[in-house]
Amino acid sequence: MGDDRLFALQRRERVMEELRRHGAVRVRDLAKVLEVSELTIRRDISTLAGCGLLTRVHGGATLPTDLERAGTAAPGRRPRPAATAFTIGMVVPSLDFYWPPIVGGARAAAAALGVQIQLRGSSYDQAEDRRQISRLIAAQQVQGLLLAPNLEGDGVDEMIDWIGNLPVPTILVERQTPDWTPTPRQLEWVRSDHALGLEMAVRHLYEHGHRRMGLVLSKGSPTSAHLSVGWQRVCAELALPAEFVVRETVALSVPGHREIISRILARCRHHRTTALIVHSDPDAISIAQYLAEQGVTIPGDMAMVSYDDEVAQLAEPAMTAVRPSKGRVGRVAVDMMVSRLIEGKRRPAQRVLILPELVIRNSSVASSGQIWTTHAGNTAPYG
Repeated sequence: MGDDRLFALQRRERVMEELRRHGAVRVRDLAKVLEVSELTIRRDISTLAGCGLLTRVHGGATLPTDLERAGTAAPGRRPRPAATAFTIGMVVPSLDFYWPPIVGGARAAAAALGVQIQLRGSSYDQAEDRRQISRLIAAQQVQGLLLAPNLEGDGVDEMIDWIGNLPVPTILVERQTPDWTPTPRQLEWVRSDHALGLEMAVRHLYEHGHRRMGLVLSKGSPTSAHLSVGWQRVCAELALPAEFVVRETVALSVPGHREIISRILARCRHHRTTALIVHSDPDAISIAQYLAEQGVTIPGDMAMVSYDDEVAQLAEPAMTAVRPSKGRVGRVAVDMMVSRLIEGKRRPAQRVLILPELVIRNSSVASSGQIWTTHAGNTAPYG
């Protein structure tokens, strides 16, 4: 969503603020206050009237009767929210590690646009996702939902169908549905382009001479599927071997992680691997520590790139990492939802990919300037 769209949303919020303050507004006066043309104000009023937020009158607008009476609803009925003071429900599978920057971005966008966020933490479990989503719907306080449900394993089709039938607009965050999935309406989503992020890491290592690479994927992470797609695609484009893929979690807290890393290192020797891409940071740091114990230098003997960049800079050496723009994902999700709530069905469904960035540190480029490179047929100088 561009700056023009964001400005339009903020301008319409100003229109509603003036309307709530005075009860009625004139196009001529609003154009002077907001320093825009009268035609622009007429278009804003038309958009807001289409959403039932105001009533157009000759030369201006007034509040609808039900908004003027908000707060005096009959017992047992919740008053309709005033104007664009929307409340958006947000359900994420975790309140730590990956998700706080996304939530922070969503809250920042909500504050800028004058809307509220009701946050619920879930788990990577469809039953718990449904429970938290149902609570938000039952409270009748949210006009839209930002959701990151578990779309892995059994019951995915039923989950997508259930979400597609929710009574309020829904946008998936860091999740997506298959393009062919039938739903009553096209579900929208915004997520990081993890496949492209993985491709950025491979191309970075390729530019520094590496031709035999390995990929370590975190077991059970929804991100892994996208990373695998990017790996296969970029290896095919660069004519690189793509068979070295390990799906294991090897963080320091995982029982038996040393034995798993030992087997990974044995595969590196067998494949003459000179670079590893590891998802995520804790797993990359765990592997880096084990390699150091075995006398394998980084990046001299083994270059490394982590995926996530939460704590990659704490590694020794500091870890080159792909950084998804998590805050941006949260901000765009809220922007999309507010646009949907204001414009309704007139706005086409959107599906947005946010590009990550590559943060280059010492784990992939020798600090001395002597870049250890390999070409087809060369072997890695393991100790």
